[in-house]
Parts: sequence; structure tokens; C-alpha cells
Amino acid sequence: MSAPTVSDNRKIRWITLNRPDAANALRVQDLDVIADAVTTELAGIRAVVITGQGERAFSSGMHLDTFRDAGREESKRIIATVGRCIAAVRTCSVPTLAVVNGACVGAAFELVLACDLRIAAPGVRFGLPEVKLGVPSVVDAALLPHFIGLSKARELILTGDMYALEELGVDRLVSRVVPHEALESAARELIERIIAHSPEVLTAQKGLFETWLNCSLRESVDISVNVFADMFDLPSTTENIAAYAAGRSRSAPAR
Repeated sequence: MSAPTVSDNRKIRWITLNRPDAANALRVQDLDVIADAVTTELAGIRAVVITGQGERAFSSGMHLDTFRDAGREESKRIIATVGRCIAAVRTCSVPTLAVVNGACVGAAFELVLACDLRIAAPGVRFGLPEVKLGVPSVVDAALLPHFIGLSKARELILTGDMYALEELGVDRLVSRVVPHEALESAARELIERIIAHSPEVLTAQKGLFETWLNCSLRESVDISVNVFADMFDLPSTTENIAAYAAGRSRSAPAR
């Protein structure tokens, strides 16, 4: 059984859940690898992509052995580690993309929801089976209603059943659906479009995503105004405005 692999290629960091013989099930120690990969040594890294090894599963979530003999305190420690890992992904300073290559279950589904973007292979299935184990869905399962609506989110959580992507609303959950063999190229194409923008503006925008999730509308607007103004202290903003204006001028129709 292997820990997730982490590799950097062309300014993109690829994290691959790497336990295909167990549907890429996660061990507690894997969570530290993932959290570390999205928070440290990011100099020169413009985006992070998370996927699973093989075509069977993105990940079946936490390995069933994880909680088999856990008591209250141990289970609390474990789920807090899950929460810290997924929060690290959600608040990563660079854009994150989940490439869902197969079944996506439990904590792995929460990990996918924490990413900025998602692409998936056709027919992949998602589920939060925690109620079947006698525990509630927690952590970033709280984001699910934002994607698929409150009614469907509660159905998925309360049944604990698996749902095909198409049942949940493709456009609500993912940006692209592409064949397995095209997942990597589609991920690169989407990421390249995003990292064409300055790293400073992407980090600022990502910070505002978190603000919008956690603050009232009034507070979010006030914070956004200040972040907007702060960007004008950066040379990159002036350069970007000038380049955009020049591009618009060149593309303007002749009179």
C-alpha cells in the first residue's frame, strides 16, 4: 500500500492517490502528505491537481480499518485530521483541480468539493455513506448544498447511497466530462487558461472565495473592496490593465 505520490511538472503539482488495490482508500498518514503538498514548497507552483490512480476509483474515502476500534477521543482526533487536510486544500494559495477518474466516496468526496474546479470521467459515482456506518457526514460535506441544492444534498447524505454524476447535475458539480484517456489533457488545458493570469490576482481571488463562504454579504463586500484596492499596490496590476487595454484596442473593429 502506497502513500499519495506528489510530482511537479510545468508549474503544476500533481497529487495522485495511490492505493489502487484498495480503491485508493485513504490512511490517516496520507492526509498529512496531501496537506503538506498543498501548503509547502509552492514557490514556482501555479496550480495543484489531485487525482486517483487507475480507472476504478478516485478514492473510496477513509479506509474502513481507520475507525474500526476507535473510541470517542481517537475518532475525534482522526476526523479533525481529515478536517485539517481538506481545509488545507480549500484554502490552498494556488488554484486546485480535482480530476475524478472513478468512484468518489466519503472523505474523498469532501476533498473534491474543497477543490476550486472538478473534471470527471463519464458515469463516475459519488456518495457519502457515513450514515450507514452510524456516523454523520461532516467536514466539507457542508459544501454539498452549494453545488447540488439543499434537497438533493440531504437525500444523498441521508440515504448514504451512491449517485451517478448525471443524477446530481453535471453542470452543478463539474466543469468538464471527458473520457478517461483525455482527463490529463483536459486538466492541463483548463489549468493553463487559469494560470495565464498573475499569481497575485489568483491568490487574492481564492482568498475571497473563502471570505464569501464564511462571512455575511455586507462583510464580504467590505472585505472585497479592500482587497480590490490593495491590488493596485502591485506592479502586476498596472501591467495587466495595460496589456488588456492594448489587446482590446487591437481587436476592436475598424470604423
